[in-house]
Amino acid sequence: MKALFIVTGRGIGGDAVTGLNIALALEKYGVKCEFALDHSAPGLLLKKYDLPWYKISIPQAGGHAATKKTLAKAAVKTSKAAMEAARLIRKVKPDVVVGVIGGGAVVGCLGAKMANTPSVGILITPTDAKVCTRITTTVALPESNLFQMNLENKDIHKAYSPVDPSIIVGDRDKALKLMPEGFDESRPTILFSSGSTLFEKMALGASKLAKSGLNANILVVGAPLEEKYREYLKEENIFYLEYINWIRDLYKVVDLAVLTDDGMMIQEAIACQLPIIALLGVKYGRYHNLADIFNGAVLESELEDIVTVTEEAFGDLAQLTNNAQRYSPDVLEASDSIAQIIYGKIKKER
Repeated sequence: MKALFIVTGRGIGGDAVTGLNIALALEKYGVKCEFALDHSAPGLLLKKYDLPWYKISIPQAGGHAATKKTLAKAAVKTSKAAMEAARLIRKVKPDVVVGVIGGGAVVGCLGAKMANTPSVGILITPTDAKVCTRITTTVALPESNLFQMNLENKDIHKAYSPVDPSIIVGDRDKALKLMPEGFDESRPTILFSSGSTLFEKMALGASKLAKSGLNANILVVGAPLEEKYREYLKEENIFYLEYINWIRDLYKVVDLAVLTDDGMMIQEAIACQLPIIALLGVKYGRYHNLADIFNGAVLESELEDIVTVTEEAFGDLAQLTNNAQRYSPDVLEASDSIAQIIYGKIKKER
């Protein structure tokens, strides 16, 4: 059995992590997994695992930040891209196509329909929900507008984001050895991250907290979207770690995580039973209300309130941690739950 994953984005961060984690879980059911990315994607995550990939066109409209203009441009390109995907599907001959998020979900599922191949769409945006739920089996992740709806359609499933269960198996000593000079293990440690890419508001949040005089180590990770963001990170108690591949080890030294209001890293932190502050408006104004989905484990903060909310979090750290513990088992099972849906689709169509 074989699955072809068609993944939106650059093959570096969240979208690729979502596809890869599902694939790793699916392989336990005896399914060989292959990947396709956009022609322009550097695919650094797949390179890390020595995984090759096919190159096709996967237009993007901007996800939750899509405008009428970007949607129109993406729509014009999508028909051609879907035909390109269909040609690849006929060549690869998978038992199922998994379209992963946004353009990857739309192009993958449309291409599979053209190629008369079963498919499953992994959804987080209004556009992929609108298209894919009409033509195939889908899985709505927490960022999707479908996740908090009461749905009767048996072909629309819900799941937490598919974290790698090994995310909880980190090495604290390894992380401590990699810390820059000046890191003080006796102080509480706060992680600021917007994923593999460092966005401006996240850097500003770290800077604002550092200037408040809070007695804590402030760790910042991610490759800067613009080089000027480095200037915000020159406060004495900020430790900028750049892009790292040892995040599971880093989680072991963190007492509080300040993350963006979107899926993968928040759910990795939940799996690791960490208290979380969701810094709002970091990625193009997106808002997913994950504080409601993980009620009691996630606090929300605007940039201007980050100092106050951080102080509130430290005042209630034990309860936040206990609440994260309640969600952790279900989050850790999400990859396998999604893999079972895909495997079931293969078996049903055979």
